[in-house]
Amino acid sequence: MEVPFLSFAPQHAPLRAALTDAFTRVVDSYWYVLGEEVRQFEQEYAAFNQVAHTVGVANGLDALVLALRALAIGPGDEVIVPSNTYIATWLAVTQVGAVPVPVEPDPATSNLDPARIAAALTSRTRAIVPVHLYGQACRMPEIMALATEHGLFVVEDNAQAQGAAFAGQRTGSFGHINATSFYPGKNLGALGDAGAVTTNDDNLAQQVRVLRNYGSQQKYYNEVIGYNSRLDELQAAVLRVKLPELPTWTRQRQQIAAWYGQHLAGIAGLRLPAVAEGATNVYHLYVVHTPHRAALQQHLTAQGIGTLIHYPVPPHRQQAYQQLQLPAGSFPIAEELAATCLSLPIWPGMTEAHVATVAAAIRSR
Repeated sequence: MEVPFLSFAPQHAPLRAALTDAFTRVVDSYWYVLGEEVRQFEQEYAAFNQVAHTVGVANGLDALVLALRALAIGPGDEVIVPSNTYIATWLAVTQVGAVPVPVEPDPATSNLDPARIAAALTSRTRAIVPVHLYGQACRMPEIMALATEHGLFVVEDNAQAQGAAFAGQRTGSFGHINATSFYPGKNLGALGDAGAVTTNDDNLAQQVRVLRNYGSQQKYYNEVIGYNSRLDELQAAVLRVKLPELPTWTRQRQQIAAWYGQHLAGIAGLRLPAVAEGATNVYHLYVVHTPHRAALQQHLTAQGIGTLIHYPVPPHRQQAYQQLQLPAGSFPIAEELAATCLSLPIWPGMTEAHVATVAAAIRSR
């Protein structure tokens, strides 16, 4: 049995009629930008995420940028970011003119370690951007307490963890203003680029609405230097079809992760995901660690099993950030995680037989 890294078919096939109806509804509305579909989705996702406001934007990176802009973070400011994350987290900080200041993760969870943040704070620190990496909630109460103590903003990067929680509270609802992505491969994915900002702050939500639309509330009257970053009607309609399915898909991901835990138990040199006490994991990715990553990946590929590496190069070692002058060894935990991580297939619709096939291939190496 071949096992692809990702398959959309089990999710999309049962929704085909509903998706087609949604497309038709948008086409027949004759209103394609910032219309009723976006308004309804914003309300529905806000209710799902247990926040007062959702503001739909073009993609996850824009969501981060607009959140930071709404907080007036810019040149001269520093922002705490994880040393291991997808580079979009850092890019958003750079794009508003601030400086990303990396902090190492908890090696067990790969998430930002709250105990390490204080040592990185300076008089220029304005915000913390925790990333709920791979679908597991960060230890948000500790991060929020630290932010309150030092007068800092918190912007959650919730792109990989829609529906996750810490101590029963949804990720994307802790921070002052938060960002998520609906890139097709995400747990709640559109059929193209899409994103959103979530917040309980009325003023911040309004600022993002203005920023996403050329800095304008009234057409042709521009209050601030804004962006063209609007969630379009077609993607909003798709997301409205998919959102009610997300809890079921999350339970399937968690069941698949449990099967992996059973079938992969006891394999020497293979470290399985760990979940922090109080956190839930919605398993956007199922990431194992091994010092023999290259050999294992080649072996699985030969067996017809798809894998990916999330992520092979930490942001501080990317050419884009060479100006920060952070040489190899600057962040050893992030570098070790990057050198050993391997993402195994996980998608709603996978069966235990799929998982057993992957596990048997790993054991046969």
